[in-house]
Parts: sequence; C-alpha cells; structure tokens
Amino acid sequence: MTWEYGGYVPADERLRESLCTLGNGYFATRGALPECAADDVHYPGTYVAGCYDRLTTDVAGHRVENEDMVNLPNWLPLRFRLSGGDWLTPDTAPVLDHRQILHLGAGVLERRTRYLLGAGRVLYVRQRRLVHMGDPHLAVLRTEFTAEGFAGELEIEAALDGDVRNAGVPRYRDLDGRHLARVRTGTASADTVWLRCRTRTSDIRIALAARLIADTPVSDGNGPLRAVQRLSLPLTPGRTRTVDKTVALHTSRDPAIADPLGAAVGRIGDAPGFDALLNTHRNAWDQLWRRTALDVPGKAGRILRLHLFHVLQTLSPHTADLDVGVPARGLHGEAYRGHVFWDELFVLPFLNLHFPEVSRALLRYRHRRLDRACAAARAIGRRGAMYPWQSAADGREESQSLHLNPRSGRWLPDHSHLQRHVGSAVAYNVWRYCEASGDTEFRHTKAAEMLLQIARFWADSATWDDHLERHRIRGVVGPDEYHDAYPGAREPGLDDNAYTNASAAWVLTRSLELLDTLPEPRRRELTERTGLEDAELQRWEHVSRSLHIPFHDGVISQFEGYGGLAELDWDGYRERYGDIRRLDRILEAEGDTVNRYKASKQADVLMLGYLFSPAELRIIFRQLGYELDEGTWTRTVDHYLRRTSHGSTLSGLVHGWILARARRADAWTFVQEALRGDIADVQGGTTGEGIHLGAMAGTLDLVQRGLTGLETREGALWFDPVPLPELSSYGMSLRYRGHWGVRLRLTRGRLEVTVPSSDEAPIDIRLPDRAVCVEPGDTCALVLPDHGSRPGHGPTGPG
Repeated sequence: MTWEYGGYVPADERLRESLCTLGNGYFATRGALPECAADDVHYPGTYVAGCYDRLTTDVAGHRVENEDMVNLPNWLPLRFRLSGGDWLTPDTAPVLDHRQILHLGAGVLERRTRYLLGAGRVLYVRQRRLVHMGDPHLAVLRTEFTAEGFAGELEIEAALDGDVRNAGVPRYRDLDGRHLARVRTGTASADTVWLRCRTRTSDIRIALAARLIADTPVSDGNGPLRAVQRLSLPLTPGRTRTVDKTVALHTSRDPAIADPLGAAVGRIGDAPGFDALLNTHRNAWDQLWRRTALDVPGKAGRILRLHLFHVLQTLSPHTADLDVGVPARGLHGEAYRGHVFWDELFVLPFLNLHFPEVSRALLRYRHRRLDRACAAARAIGRRGAMYPWQSAADGREESQSLHLNPRSGRWLPDHSHLQRHVGSAVAYNVWRYCEASGDTEFRHTKAAEMLLQIARFWADSATWDDHLERHRIRGVVGPDEYHDAYPGAREPGLDDNAYTNASAAWVLTRSLELLDTLPEPRRRELTERTGLEDAELQRWEHVSRSLHIPFHDGVISQFEGYGGLAELDWDGYRERYGDIRRLDRILEAEGDTVNRYKASKQADVLMLGYLFSPAELRIIFRQLGYELDEGTWTRTVDHYLRRTSHGSTLSGLVHGWILARARRADAWTFVQEALRGDIADVQGGTTGEGIHLGAMAGTLDLVQRGLTGLETREGALWFDPVPLPELSSYGMSLRYRGHWGVRLRLTRGRLEVTVPSSDEAPIDIRLPDRAVCVEPGDTCALVLPDHGSRPGHGPTGPG
C-alpha cells in the first residue's frame, strides 16, 4: 500500500510534508526534501513527544506567553552539487521527474528525482527514509546517486542543523520562536558528528549524533550551530553510488539515561547498517498492522489506512513509556503549538480496542496533572478539578489570551479557556477505557480520583435558580467555539450550554455509581483524602437530576438564549465568500460578530449524539426531567445541520456518525468530508501545519464502533450494526480485555466474530434481539435483525 505524489509543485510542498511525515510515537520528522532549507516553500521539522518550551513576546501592547512543542535541530540536511557548481534543489535546477512515495506498510518514505544538469547530463537521485519503529531513537536516510550521460565529481554535504526556530505557522511568526540555546557541535569518530543544545526555559537537554557512511572518506567542518560532514563521490555513467546517514536522538526527558549526548553517540556506535535497520523497522510495522487490521474496500479503505498510519506514528506502543498527552495536530507540525486539547475524545476509543496500554498512558498524563487542575479550580473559587482547554508540559492553561484573525489582521481576545467541558471529556475517556479494558486497578485508583474531582467541580459550578427550580452552569463556552458571549455583553461566557450541562450530569451519575461499586477500604481512603462527605454526595445526586437544558421551537437549544439570536443569510455569505468555514473571521473582518447569529462552527448539541447511544442519551435526559423522543432529536439534528459551517475537521466526522446512525441518505457526504479532511486540505492550508489527529482517529472509530454499533459495557461486546450502502462489507481486528486479535467481519445482514484460541474466558456478544457466547478458538456467524422492523431505534451513535 502506497501514497504517492507526482511532479514538483511548490504550492503543495507543505501539505505533502505533513502527510509524508515519518514517526514512531517518540519523535517524528516532516517529509521535507533533505537538500532544501526552511523557507516559504519548505519546512523541515522534527518534534519529540512532550518536548515543550515557554517564551514571552510583546504583541499589540501585551506580553503574550506561549508554550510550544519545540522544533528540534534538523537532522535531514544532505545537499549535493557537481564540483564547483551550485547546490541542487527543485527550486534552483530543472527537474525532469519528481516522485514521492510513502510506503505505508513498511513505514518508508521514498523520493525519486531526475535533475537536468545541461548538455544532456542528468543526475538521478533516489532516497529512502525511515524513523525506526523498533528503536524509537533512530532514523536513517539512504541516498543513491546515478549519473546519466556524464562522469564527474559530486560534492556531498550532510549536517545536523541547530540554527532552527518554530516558524511553521505564518500567524505565529510575530511570536518568539527561538527555543534552542547553547548549541554545541563536535566529532565523535571519523564518520560520526554530534550536536547538543538545550531549550531556553524548560532546560531540556537535546542531543543528536549522525553517522555518514559512503565508500569514500568523510571529512567534517563543524561550525557553532551546525555539525557538518563532507565527501566527494566520483560518478561514472550508469553506476549508482550510495550514502547512508544514520541519526540517533535523545533528550533529558528519556527514562534510564543520565547524559543525552553520551546516549546518542553510544546508540549510533551500536546501530547496524541501513539494510538491517530497514528489516527490523519493517518487522515492527508488521506487528502494528496485524494488531490494527482494518479491511475496508475501495478509496475509503485506502484513506483509512493512511489515517491509521499517522495515528500509529503519533501514538505507538512507545508512547506507553512517556508522559505525554494527545497532540491535536500529531507530531507533524506546529499548529496549535503542539498542545493537548479534548481531541483524545476522538482518539482513545480507537486505541482502547487495540493498544489499551497506550490509552492508559495518555490518561496517566491527565492524572499526573490532576493537582494542577484542582489548583485551577481553586483559583476561580471552586472545588474539584478544572482541566485546561489547552494543556502542554505541566497541565496549566495554555490557551492564548489573544489570537490573530488573518483576515482582518487584528489581534483579538481569546476566551476559549472557558470551554470547561474538557473535564467531561477526560471523565468520559476514563470511563470508556475502564469498560473496554477491564482494568480494575486503574478504575479503583487513578480513574476514581479523576472522576470524583471532575464531578466535584461540576457540582460546585452549578447554582440554583429559584425561578426555574433547576441548577444552572453559567459563563462557559461550548464545543461550537463561535459563540463566546451574548451580543453586546461586557463579559464573555454563556449560560447553560446544553452539551456542557448534559455531560456534567453524566459525569456526576457515573461518579456516584463508581463510588457505590468501590471496595469499602478504597472508598474510605478516597473519601478521607478528598474530604467527601454524605452531604456533598447528596448534592451531587440533586445536581445530576436538576441541571437545566434549554429548548426552543421544539429543539434543544445550544445554550440559554440561543433561540433569540438572529438568522444568518447563509446563501448570501456563500455567494460572497465561497468557503465560509471560518465564518467567525469573516464577520469580525466586516466589523460584525458571529455571537449575534444562529451559526455554529462545528457540532455542539449534536456532540451528545456522538458520545452516547440512543438509549443512554434518553436516560440522561429523563434523569434530568426531560423526554427526548426521536422526533425531538431528529428536529434538533436538522436544525443545526442547516446552521453549521463545519469550520472544524471534527464536524463532518460527528455529523457523518449521527446521520449514519439515522440511516440518512446524506450520511455518506459527511463521511467523505471527514475522510478528505486532511488529504484534500479542506480547511485551506491548515494540514501543512500538522494533521488533524482527532479527525483521522475518528474516521477509524467510525468504522470500528459507529457502523458496527459497538459498545463495551457490562462485560460484553454489544453490537447494533448500521447498514451503510456505500460501505456494505468490511472487517477489523480488536483487542478486547485478554483476547488479542478478535476478528469481526460484517457483510449485508451478517456479522461474523472469530475469537483466537487462548485460555481466556469466552466473549459475550449482545445483539438487540439476542445474546450469544463465543468460546476462544471458535467463529460465530450471526444473521442481523432488520433495523427497519425495530421501532424506537434512535438516530444517534454509540458511546
């Protein structure tokens, strides 16, 4: 399986670099050409998971502090020229042919370029690159040069370049991006050079060592910021000459090392040659592909495999050893500054059923920052844990206070830190992980601690309204993000965001349920440590049943007062601007504000239908004193469909999920939008700044859980498959509790489950009309019930 680009198109280079990124869960390097330096066309970047640094810049009269995932020294540089000539790049020399081939199965990026040198002379360059999936600290670049129609000397210069900065996102370029300091270079042996440096404020030590192997002598010419190796290759017509550059990377955040430089030099000294590294790298990838086997036919299957490739490069089994969260844009670029948002909500459900050890590690990242979340809550006068909308190194709120509207050129106040619902996302991920994995130890310890503190925050945030005779949560921002204040209001924030309130009620209910099921000694420990008393738990119970959910015109209101907002002239704006995904920027540039209109950037109320199964969503609303019948939900879906600009790649995913569950003919349109999000760069240039990891993982989960109706609860696998004509046959492999490689195959009206042989207990399978038990070593073929004949089947997706 390959992903291929033909021809050299400067305008497409950033997109290609992102989608040709290679990584292993520890670090990743963008797919930039090694002979090209960072400029307006190219942007080589290397990022280590969890490596952040904080800098402050004067912007528009304000001191703006930002913490960034650091662009590390560039290990790629390898440039070449005929002796005495100019360095060759596709921007400075004629190119007869240029191809980039991403070999997904092997995790290898190949490039083939034929440079025209004049007078019938052609230099053919072939490169293969890998970031080793077996040894997460190694990468290697093999370059082959073939002279066509001439003989001569080719000069080669390879380098480790410490003269880099964070400059991959144009709108951030006014901010200080010089994160590296105290750069030093040196020579370790006749063929090996090294570079070391530190981040400026986080003081993370970084070291790289590079070994250059060719059949001619290597010389070095190190400078203050670059470790350089040079050689000359005699070329003869038709003979291929090979140069291998192997690199090791370590930082002081790595476990079990004392000196990053010593570790990097030692690892390079022990590293085998290219062929051996390629073989072990392929073996590691083979194992990953077996564990995540996904058989979907056609173009959709091809895109899903690319998505899976990038998910595995960002969050691999190596991630289980790290203190990192889910970077919303992968390790593929600098958008969102490498921060951790709520995107794990779309990522962990997939990982839970393939790499539960990785899910656990990502949740431990949140648990390690629980004290910081509790401190944040205390700072605003609340008890419990208030997780930040944007998190990075230590869990403080990293949301910027200002953001730039590129359309107007104005720096504007940013109120996205009011998206308190991120705490519910953390709780949701904790609960679903425990259900899928059966990890009782985690459930009784770290999971319980996080859930209880998040629940405590929601109960403490709710205030009683005598007029409504209900609890309310005021001054928040919902997932929509367009609306951050009422029209004309002096203060930001909205009241009773339906998604926030309903998910808060769910967290409170699940937390009380967890407390009831804890072993008595553990329950006593938790209540003593947290100071939980019966009176507080009684308040949780009351709040969980009395939070206000606003309605208008027979549909769920996004927030209190939403029904009174003005209608937008959608057709007029589409006619004037074409692409109106970022409607908020368009209106602000016109001197208007999206706060005045019934217009959403992405799914908000409808996110409830993404998280919760039809039955569970009805239970949540019924517990709150509302009846959510199918007609009300259908009207709600239609209402927001007509008023959403889909300014987020997650929006198409959520809408596709919901509409597929409702068996709507337009579901496939949104599924295709989610699949195309990054490969077609539908956001207009943002993919070049980093992939959208949540959307990529979410499309995988759409097949894994959305179309199968798969839920993991009550110690069983529940299925309620959705017939989608465009995807009528597909299969996958799952890891469920102690069972490795459970195979599912769905075809028209039929579900086949194969459980591999083991000494584990049988798997309980639940369908809407029956239950079966599948023994290890057995295959069970089930005829599925007819959806159309079963009344009350809701239009939403499973949890």
